[in-house]
Amino acid sequence: MVKRNCGGTIIIIGAGIAGLAAGCYAQMNGYRSQIFEMHDRPGGLCTAWRRQGFVFDGCIHYLFGSGQGQPFYRLWEELGVVPHQQFVHHDELLRVSEPHGKTLIVYSNPDRLEQHLKELSPVDRRLISDFCTGIRTFTHFDLSLLQQQPKALMQLGNWGKLARKMLPFVCPLARWGNLSAAEFADRFQDPFLRHAIPQMFGWESIPVMVGMSLLAYMHTKNAGFPLGGSLQFAQKIARRYRELGGEIHYESQVEKILIEKHRANGVRLYDNEKYFADRIISACDGHNTLFSLLDRQYVPREIKRYYDGHLPIHSQLQVSLGVNRDLSAEPHWTTHLLAEPVVIAGEERYEIGVKHYCFDPSLAPLGKSVLMVVLTTNYEYWQRIYGRSIYDAEEIQESQIIIDLLEQFYPGIKNDIEFVDVATPLTYERYTGNWKGSSCGWLLTKQTLPLSIKGLPKTLPKLRNFYSIGQWVEPGGSVPVVAMSGRNIIQQICREDKQTFRAMTP
Repeated sequence: MVKRNCGGTIIIIGAGIAGLAAGCYAQMNGYRSQIFEMHDRPGGLCTAWRRQGFVFDGCIHYLFGSGQGQPFYRLWEELGVVPHQQFVHHDELLRVSEPHGKTLIVYSNPDRLEQHLKELSPVDRRLISDFCTGIRTFTHFDLSLLQQQPKALMQLGNWGKLARKMLPFVCPLARWGNLSAAEFADRFQDPFLRHAIPQMFGWESIPVMVGMSLLAYMHTKNAGFPLGGSLQFAQKIARRYRELGGEIHYESQVEKILIEKHRANGVRLYDNEKYFADRIISACDGHNTLFSLLDRQYVPREIKRYYDGHLPIHSQLQVSLGVNRDLSAEPHWTTHLLAEPVVIAGEERYEIGVKHYCFDPSLAPLGKSVLMVVLTTNYEYWQRIYGRSIYDAEEIQESQIIIDLLEQFYPGIKNDIEFVDVATPLTYERYTGNWKGSSCGWLLTKQTLPLSIKGLPKTLPKLRNFYSIGQWVEPGGSVPVVAMSGRNIIQQICREDKQTFRAMTP
């Protein structure tokens, strides 16, 4: 069966945040778009799942743009999320605790954090002062400046304007952007902080500048958690898209991008239905797009290199628990430094991070809690045993090891557990199509930070009318960045069609 469209038409592959955003802005600018999504719901990696009354969130920990008038807020306003979305703003990012009771509290307020760190280690006071001064500096830094306009379309005047706005931050960006959390920790004399600092932003290889920006935005109330969770957040953007006249085809996985005379002009689904349009935007997995959906002749060698294994990705193991206990009096996120390493999924672990979601009462029944542990893990470890009975047994075994650890931190918790859910990298790959189950595309490190600023190519030199957006062309991912990726590609298309780009609020 063949279905043809004519006029200014766009097909978008994937109803994740990037695809939904591209669809919204396409509709705002008079294009007729439709989205093809392999799953039965929107959001892609921005998702959650319900089990026996508990909602296990798989994505948002904090969202840049939650503060009115602050960076990225306008984006969410245009996409129909705010002002009606409510957010929780935490006073602390997380805690790092060692077995003997010493605890680092990562306050979002730089003054409070500075005082706390100096109490923990007076000998490191100068380093601590420099660090907290950096956080204060980044409270005035507009991260969205780096995303507001497609780099390919920026003219000399645009670059000059951007340079003037960036000038006050050049030195802090250079100093803290080229330093990982682990390297920063090595500068401390206090032995506890040397172990705790690498964990204070979630992963050891994160550039300190990124962590500073997060704390700065938390302090200005611009990095909140959306009440209702990630799936409800994505559903609001999907609703906005439909209200603008867009159409989403669920459970419609694209098998191939159709090409005629070196021009992308349609897609073929796995049920052999074909759909045609003037432009094709891939908002799905980058590896699958380049090496399966497209003919390899159109993929330049320099782009193939990004997928040769030299860039870091983030495959994760997520164990989610539905617990018959109110944990709201406990810190919402704590990383426990272990007295002795424990082997989980073939790797020695020296710390374990635990989160609960009692700050959002919609995610668990009254008096109960969602408890979650997320660990980085090796994709190949799980891939080798997938499809065999040992895979299910391994999921159970690893979750029991984690539950045994949790019993140390929350005595009696074993008896309170009502539901256990385990998601491996294979789970993420199966449900979202993301290469090796990576939950954020390329992991944001010193190595990938320059790529995240300039972005990867969104078009291919030998193929016309084809575009890529999302986390695989915006290293480091993050929800606002991939939404801006969708916005920018429509801005680029408008420029190609010599029409003024329009963005409007509901």
